[in-house]
This record gives sequence, structure tokens and C-alpha cells, in this order.
Amino acid sequence: MKKIILFASGSGSNAEKIIRKCQETKIIQVVKIYTNNPSAKVIERAKSLNVPVEIFNREDLNNGIVAEKIHLDAPDLIVLAGFLWKFPEAIIKNFENKIINIHPALLPKYGGKGMYGMNVHQAVLDSNEKETGITIHFVNEHYDEGGIIFQKSVNIEDCSSVVEIADKIHVLEHRYFPEIIEKLLM
Repeated sequence: MKKIILFASGSGSNAEKIIRKCQETKIIQVVKIYTNNPSAKVIERAKSLNVPVEIFNREDLNNGIVAEKIHLDAPDLIVLAGFLWKFPEAIIKNFENKIINIHPALLPKYGGKGMYGMNVHQAVLDSNEKETGITIHFVNEHYDEGGIIFQKSVNIEDCSSVVEIADKIHVLEHRYFPEIIEKLLM
């Protein structure tokens, strides 16, 4: 059985979809969710799906405590599913091409520090884009610059708010992120 760990900071809707898909396939197991936010809704979702949660702070991430725990988990893949902090280079080097992230835009547009969630959707809306989408990519030492694994676009000409754009992006994320994870591990 392949093992993955998830990192999430917020509501955990992508994490839940990934966990459910893995539970259906019975060939991939989410062994743990790591979160830096002790009040994140992802904690409730994980507990309801019987996935252990590890809560950590920035010091734990930067001084190697999280890296040691990841090593003990021995994941085949690390998945960032709404995790907002920059990943430490030491972890990236130890798990080269085994850490992936999902970005709510078609990279290289609208990537980089501070470009997450509604910030991305606002930038897309302000630029009068006709389409946007998702990018699943490997994580490297630079924000949103790792190799692209998968992209899917969606037309947003009918959207007049960031909420409408976000809704369309969530549909793409929930459909494709679990599928791409499964393909990467097969």
C-alpha cells in the first residue's frame, strides 16, 4: 500500500476529497494530516475520517521536528492541500519530486509569495481573464515554480466575483487532485 501525508492550513475540502478517494481505492492510505492551524476545519474532517492529525508551529517546521516526524511516516508522496507556509528546503531535498501542491490558477500566471486563495482569484478578476484553472506541480525551493504535473482550465467569462471564480476552481480541484495523486502513485 502506498502512503501519503497531507499538509493543510484551512477548511480541508481538498484533503477530505483526497482521503475519501484513497479510502475507496484501498491502495493508497493517508497516514497523517499535518496542520499549522490548531483551529483549522481540516482537523474535524480528518478526525471524522479516522486520519491522525499532527499540529505544529513554525519553529517545529524550521528546526527539523516536522522533518523527523515525516521521516517516521515514510510517505511515498507529500501533498500540500491548502498549506500556506513555504516548505523548508531540507524537507524538499529529502523528498525530491515527492512533494506536490495545487495552485488555484494556471501557472506561471498568478503564482508566487502571497498568491493563494482569494488573492489569486482577485488578481484573475482584476485582469479580466477569460479563463483560469488549476495547476498541480512539484514543490521546489521557490513558490509555485516546481515542475508542472497537470493543468486544467475553466471559462470564467460569466463570473463577476471572486466567489464565483473560487466555486469553479473548487470543482476542478475536487475532481482532479485526487485523480492525479492516484496516477502519480501507480
